[in-house]
Amino acid sequence: MVTPLGKAVEFFREFGMFDIVLPFLLVFAIVYAVLEKTKILGVTKHKNEEYTNKNLDAVVAFVVAMLVVAAANITRVINEALPNIILLLIVLVSFLVLVGVFAKTEELNVYGWHAKLNVFFAVILFLGVVIIFLGAIRNKAGKSWLELTFNWIVEQWQGPVFASIIIFILAIVTIVWLTTGKGGSNGKNEGSSGRQQGTPQPTSG
Repeated sequence: MVTPLGKAVEFFREFGMFDIVLPFLLVFAIVYAVLEKTKILGVTKHKNEEYTNKNLDAVVAFVVAMLVVAAANITRVINEALPNIILLLIVLVSFLVLVGVFAKTEELNVYGWHAKLNVFFAVILFLGVVIIFLGAIRNKAGKSWLELTFNWIVEQWQGPVFASIIIFILAIVTIVWLTTGKGGSNGKNEGSSGRQQGTPQPTSG
């Protein structure tokens, strides 16, 4: 049974609300916000105060949004990827709700509770977003980039190219861990010990 609200949604779909209007508004808002924040198109001064070129930023954002809407493949990727990203966010929020059952009666602060767990969540979300977009982008044959990547890994996982990529990734992870982990802590400890050594001790008498 089709409800009146369902008919309205179907009307908006046929009208192009989900394929043209909403992607246009989304791209326009994001590009305009980035231009306003970065001020890459310059600023104007009035009474010793700087203001962004809102008209120029709006024109550039409008043109970019129109070009994105004109490309049917990009709008299809947006319409297919964004609901999955929201689904991923709902899964994460549901998990945090379950974690909150075992937490104290206070604000749930994942970063304060465990910093490494926060980094783990960030990595999982990043990988999830990458996988979602790879599954949404398709070639002319209709195969998604995720499917092509998976097939390539299955075919090349014993080859030298795949082994070299794995070694390269592990090397980068090791360097980052050594730089931000031990190196950062040692630097802080050395700095604090240096300050302590440099501080003159009070003498009696």
